[in-house]
Parts: sequence; C-alpha cells; structure tokens
Amino acid sequence: MHGMISKPPGAASNIATSRVVLLLLVVMTGIAPISLYILVPALPVLATNFGSDISIAQMTVSLYMVGIALSQLIMGPLSDRFGRRPVLLGGLALMVAASVACIFAQDLPQLIAARFFQALGGAAGMVVSRAIIRDIYERDRVASMISLVIAALMIGQMVSPLTGGLIETAFGWRAIFYAITVAAIIVAIGIAFALPETRRTRAAGSGFRGDVGMLIRNRAFVGYVMCQVLASQIIFTFAGGGPYVVVTQMGRSSAEYGAWFATTGFAFLVGNLLCVRFAPRHSLEKLIWFGLALQLCGSVANLLWSLIGWNEAPAWLFGTQMIVMAGNAFVMANSAAGAISIRPEAAGTASGAMGFLQQGVGALMSQFGAYLGGHSATTLPLTSAVLAISLLCACVMIFVVPRREVVVSEALIEQAEEEESGMM
Repeated sequence: MHGMISKPPGAASNIATSRVVLLLLVVMTGIAPISLYILVPALPVLATNFGSDISIAQMTVSLYMVGIALSQLIMGPLSDRFGRRPVLLGGLALMVAASVACIFAQDLPQLIAARFFQALGGAAGMVVSRAIIRDIYERDRVASMISLVIAALMIGQMVSPLTGGLIETAFGWRAIFYAITVAAIIVAIGIAFALPETRRTRAAGSGFRGDVGMLIRNRAFVGYVMCQVLASQIIFTFAGGGPYVVVTQMGRSSAEYGAWFATTGFAFLVGNLLCVRFAPRHSLEKLIWFGLALQLCGSVANLLWSLIGWNEAPAWLFGTQMIVMAGNAFVMANSAAGAISIRPEAAGTASGAMGFLQQGVGALMSQFGAYLGGHSATTLPLTSAVLAISLLCACVMIFVVPRREVVVSEALIEQAEEEESGMM
C-alpha cells in the first residue's frame, strides 16, 4: 500500500529528494494560473480589436476559471485510475492544442471557447501535483511541500501580469499565446523525461465511486476539506470587495488599490515560507490551529477598526488583513495536506474534489464580496464577512475534525512487542 508502482523500495525517497521533480511540481502547478493572469493586461486590447464590450472580453478570464474548477473534478479521479503521468501529459496536450486555437482565433467566442479548453487541460497540473506530493512524501512533510510549491507559484503569479503586459506591448496579444504554447510544450517534455509514475498501488476492485464513498463518509476528510475551502473564501471575498472599498469608498486610484492588494499576496507568501520552515517540527493540526489563531486575531482587529472608523484608510485595512493572510497560508496548506492524506491511494480524487469546491464556491464568494463592497458606505460589512468565515473555519476544526491522539505505526507496534517480550 505504501510502495510505488513499478518502483523499488528506495524509489520514493529518491524521487522526494530530486530537485528536478520539485521544479516540475512547481511549473505544472503554476502553468494554468499563470496563463490566467498573464492575459489580464491585454483584455482592453482584446475588446478593442474584436469590437466588443470589455465584459465580453472578461469572459476569457471567467470561463477560464470555470475550466480550472471542472478540470480538478475530472483530472483527479482519472489520475487515480490511470496514473499521474498519462493524465498530466494528456492535459498538457489539450492545453497546447487549445493555445494554438487561441493564436488563430478570429473572434471572441472562438477565443473564449479555446481558453476554456486551455484551462481544462492546463489545470491537470494543479490537482495532480498535490496527489504526487502525497505519493512521495510522508504525511507530516506534505504541508511543507505544498507550501513550498505555493510560495514559488505566488512569485510567478505576481510577475505574470507584468510579463503579459510587456509581451502584448512589444509583440501583440497573440504573442501571449505563443509564449503559453511554448511553456506548455517545455513542461510536457520535462514530465515525459524526468517524472516517474508515482501513483500508489490500489486494492483490487477499488474505483472512483468507492473512493468517493469512503472519503465523504470520513469525518476527518470532510472536516479538512471544509476548513481548506472556507479559508480560501477569505481570499475570494476580500478580493471581490476590496476594489470597491478602496476606489469607491476611499476615493483612491485603481493603481493604488493594486499596490495595497499586493501586500496581502506578500503576506500569504511569507506565511507559506514560514509553514515550510515549521511543518517538519510540528503536527499539521497544531499548524492549522496556529493559522486559525492568526486569522481570528486579524479578523477581529479589522472589525474593530471598522467600528472605530480607522479602516477608512488603506493602511489600517490592509495592514490587518496581512495578519489574516499569513494565518490563512498555514490553514490552507495544512488542511489540504490533511485531506489528501486520509486515503493516499485516492489522493487525486481528494485533491480534485477540494480544488473544485474551492474554485466553485470562490466564484460565488467573489460576487458576494463585490456586493458587500459596492453596496456599502463603510468597510464594516466586508470585515464582518471575513470574521464570520474565520469563525466558521475554527468551528469546523472544533466540531468536525476528530482529535488525533495517537498514530499507530509499524515502529510503535514493534516497540510494544519488544517491551511485552521483555516483561515476559
């Protein structure tokens, strides 16, 4: 159960220590979200070139996010059944074909459809990378490795809009898709030559329905997924309402909002790096509680600043939100690690379900946050929503996730047998 398919016993540790495999995990995770953000600066140009409203051009982003959500629901179970490598290579092949279609799109509907399939293929890396991490690392190292991958991904996401803007300015918007196509081909070649199959052996007769049934009946899995999904909704809610709060309520420019919002991304990056440092020495449950404490402290402070009126200045709103985001990184990474560790041989299915819920609910919460920010005269509704979500996260850990007192391992069993034989 704990071995690798077609691998000798030492293969898992060899893969886990490979820097090439770690690099591949980063790039396969990042290619879909980076391809999302790299096009954003070119949206006004797309609307102008195709003679359409900006809201129609925006669908190249919104339907791309739908494609990411659906991909995680589909690709995760497929990777459990057929293996990680075939699904990754098939997804990237679809992404390359869709990217070529984007290059030759003659109108926005064609481009929007091609972007959907680009996301459907590219997002395979997001879900399968988490499954591979669970395949090759021990449970207590999964959170730190997820955090490390996310930290590297955050850096890529921060620079991708700037990169997209520079490419569009110098070569035109179609050049962005040339870059995405080349990147997808390079990643596929790297996977084909450097990434071995890591899928765990499966019991005879096990399948998708059996995996799903066992997972949804497991309290720990449901609790970890709920905690991870709820924590991610803090990001979506704040991101949805933030622009209206800063630009409309505070009268600041959109450029200033962008600069302030970048501080929350930096705090999330720092939180992930700290998680990488502390995860090997602490259980994931303790790290989740540490993150929940930071989330709650920051959320309560933000609500108090709203009641007092200090949050009318961006420094107070975003300064406190940085505390929330640092804690959020701990909660999300360790909850994800807990969820995909419940049934390691079904890590792809678990990862896919979690990613689908995160993206699907996130789309709704983003709209909810925009409503709160756009229909209010103060920051109080938005900060109240963030606090409510933080409290729900804590309640899930208290009432849903069971306490893990002792983990029975082979080493403990052998130790107990030795002590028993000594007494006799």
